[in-house]
Amino acid sequence: MSANASIRAVASSCVESARVFLRDVGAGLLEVSHNSLALLGLLVLGAALFAGGREDIRTAVEREALDWLLARQEARDPQAEDTQPEPEPDAVARATAADPKALPRQQAAVASWLSRRYKVAPEPVSRLVQEAWSVGHRVGLDPTLILAIMAVESSFNPFAQSAVGAQGLMQVMTRVHDDKYEAYGGVRAAFDPVANLRVGVQVLKECIARAGGLEAGLRFYVGAALSGEDGGYVGKVLAEQGHLRQVADGRKVSVSASNTPAASGTGKGDVPALPTPPSAAPSAPAGTDERVALR
Repeated sequence: MSANASIRAVASSCVESARVFLRDVGAGLLEVSHNSLALLGLLVLGAALFAGGREDIRTAVEREALDWLLARQEARDPQAEDTQPEPEPDAVARATAADPKALPRQQAAVASWLSRRYKVAPEPVSRLVQEAWSVGHRVGLDPTLILAIMAVESSFNPFAQSAVGAQGLMQVMTRVHDDKYEAYGGVRAAFDPVANLRVGVQVLKECIARAGGLEAGLRFYVGAALSGEDGGYVGKVLAEQGHLRQVADGRKVSVSASNTPAASGTGKGDVPALPTPPSAAPSAPAGTDERVALR
């Protein structure tokens, strides 16, 4: 065999060996990749099943996905940012709310009962209960009396307004007591729950001092001092205060217990045999002209 033929044979053998080597390597890599993809698929499926069974994880994933989609939408539409509300990280500071779990036992019980009775969120009611206890002790009024007045007057609606202009939680005549709101920045503070509570307590204290007693003071407060006809207002307030005192003392009181005093001869004390739930709307004031003058 010539030298050239020998060289060609060697070269052909090397090429064939290299081809076989590369084919084997490729087959091995393909097999490994198939197994890896199968393993990855199993891991993804397992993670999906685990996350699907956990509501907190599912909620977090959905929130992240929504945020990502919104970000993509805004990136495609630069004008979309102008249509979105401007974020206010400090907005929570304006919220009139408190953690019910942080309240003392008495206050927490009262807040929980009021929340269920008047179908309002426990956090804002907790803040009002907390404020009623603080202000009541400072001025010498029973906190349950303050809360009972709010319940009867507005059913804890801080934006309530009567036909004669009494406003807010405690239905204070804002235009009559505008001077009392100066310390809170002006008359629009009548719709701030805490400011309205504090001004209402101030007015109530003045009415009781002027009348010389609680029941007479309540008639002054509702504007029925001259006529004496309060439409049952005083009885409703005192009945509701009685419920709140029982709740604060740890006794069970139905959230549907009536705040209307029992008629004489029922023998059931201040709660009638067939209780009716409180009205969701503020009670109609008696003695409109007096109310304007006094409140």
